[in-house]
Amino acid sequence: MAKIAKKNNLERILHNQGHGSRKLCRIMIINEEITVNGEFCDDPSAIFELADLSYTIKGEAWDYKEKSYLMMYKPSNYECTHKTQHHPTIYSLLPHPLVARGVQTIGRLDEDTTGLILISDDGQFIHKMSSPKHKVPKVYEVTCKHPVDNEQIAHILNGVQLVDEDAPISALDCTRISSNVIHMTLAEGKYHQVKRMVAAISNRVEGLKRIQIGKLTLPEGLKVGEWMWLNDDDMMALSNENNNS
Repeated sequence: MAKIAKKNNLERILHNQGHGSRKLCRIMIINEEITVNGEFCDDPSAIFELADLSYTIKGEAWDYKEKSYLMMYKPSNYECTHKTQHHPTIYSLLPHPLVARGVQTIGRLDEDTTGLILISDDGQFIHKMSSPKHKVPKVYEVTCKHPVDNEQIAHILNGVQLVDEDAPISALDCTRISSNVIHMTLAEGKYHQVKRMVAAISNRVEGLKRIQIGKLTLPEGLKVGEWMWLNDDDMMALSNENNNS
């Protein structure tokens, strides 16, 4: 049985994509500020197939996305919340239409932590990636104040006892990159976990960057503060099947 193509009128499409109220979207269309698939359209009721739909608003190009899946290289001194206390929100680094769609970070990074963070408006995807049940591994590049020796790495791998935890907490992997830098892999996301684990081996975190989630690594070409859409390969790298293989 052939799959029925999803369609909608232009006014609703723009509104659902976060470009403003339906009234505002209607006005932009009537004022000939919109092109769809390369052609001007001034009819708010015009029907378009949603698959592979591209459009421009005042010359700015967009592709239709039923759901938003993004990655960002989070800068330091930004908070992963809409209601910030001391620093700007990372949502200020996104185009307004994405924020209007209600995207949210999947988990949080501390304000002084940088690196890879995922952002989406797909509730099921957010739950899957953040649920402790799925144990999605995350790799952190940790710069320590003092050199890290083999005994300390073994301690992290075998388990360290943290305050308020019933049992010792261990890393899935811990590799020394240089005298003061280690890569630590965790499947949990307990409060300040990396910093607390490093403190438990009598050291201190001077810099913390998340460089990998599942098998998705922070792209070399993505600069601090930039974001990009997740492509099919990225989504595959985040899948449970891939991460458990």
